[in-house]
Amino acid sequence: MKSRHVASFRRRKEGKTDYKKRLHLLSSGKHRLVIRVTGKKVIAQIVEYVLEGDKTLASATSSELKNFGWTEYTKNTPSAYLTGLLCAKRAVKKKMPSAILDLGLHTPIKGSRVFAALAGAVDGGLEIPHEKTVLPIEARLNGSHINEKTTSAFEKAKAKINSE
Repeated sequence: MKSRHVASFRRRKEGKTDYKKRLHLLSSGKHRLVIRVTGKKVIAQIVEYVLEGDKTLASATSSELKNFGWTEYTKNTPSAYLTGLLCAKRAVKKKMPSAILDLGLHTPIKGSRVFAALAGAVDGGLEIPHEKTVLPIEARLNGSHINEKTTSAFEKAKAKINSE
């Protein structure tokens, strides 16, 4: 007698992939802006689906921001914004004008770091469908809620990224 048990996918068991959500995103046929917040940094990537596996077309991490004069913490809201801005600038250079947002298993919370990265990507020139109400306020994006040093570092890094 055959067993009726069907084993689920490994990445589903590990809590890494929501396959229903992934299928919905892939069926759009558009590039995806994938934003991940790790323990020490923020990662933004423009990803394209190909049969062999996802292909990263443009990428930026918040640890790269030190090359643009960012001396502050690499996991906060201003660094997430700058990471999204840097990724968008690289994507626009490669003739990728639009994408859709892929948060993965991250819970969408209004004003969070993933939406700060989205705001940076939109300001960088990418066309991404979104609600304006989910983006963080300007004071949080530029770091004025932290201190004046963060705000000045933000302005310098933003100017360097925009001039790149």
